[in-house]
Amino acid sequence: GVTMSDDSTLEIPAARIQQLIDVLSLLSLDEYDPALTPIDVGETQDHMSFLEQSLSMFAQEIVDARSENDAYLALLEQQKKDLEDKLQLIERQRTAIRDLSTPIIELWDQVVTLPVVGLVDTQRSIEMTEQLLQHIADNGSRCVIVDVTGIDVIDTMTANHFVKMIRAAQLLGAYCVVTGLSPSISQTIVSIGVDMGGVRTLRTLKDGLEHCLQRLGPSGTR
Repeated sequence: GVTMSDDSTLEIPAARIQQLIDVLSLLSLDEYDPALTPIDVGETQDHMSFLEQSLSMFAQEIVDARSENDAYLALLEQQKKDLEDKLQLIERQRTAIRDLSTPIIELWDQVVTLPVVGLVDTQRSIEMTEQLLQHIADNGSRCVIVDVTGIDVIDTMTANHFVKMIRAAQLLGAYCVVTGLSPSISQTIVSIGVDMGGVRTLRTLKDGLEHCLQRLGPSGTR
């Protein structure tokens, strides 16, 4: 029996005490399921039944709280996955845009052209140079035509970017020409003092292709 505070004695079956111990043990292991291990409340209202009811409510609240927490964690995980998917999509789009803005086109066997359109900043210049050099290394391109017909305005930084890119391509053994320089851009290059020494320039892309084919010769050798 169990002695109560009012000196009365309450006889409690061992099974009622054991079920509370079992429930507490399962709760501590995060394995309690009210449907599988319900708390049987005694038919007679006594101090023990009050404890059983309280523990039953407490256990249910813990189960509900854990269920809500699991659902919240699952939502966070899904949101994380969605964010990762969006970031991957953005990266694919960025790569596609970069490739579209810096197309390297095979004009002839061992002859490629890099048509440049729009503004060329430092980041785009780096990407253009990396792609061009990689293409030369992978495909053995021997002539490169950098066509700037699509550029309306050029400054010192942009011009220097082109010169460095051409110098790097030449170090890999590719012969480079620049085509499409407009009169205004030509005057700008002269006025800002950019050193274009050693860089062959031609008026049109057609002229550049003809020049490269002549350089390669009928047999495709220099």
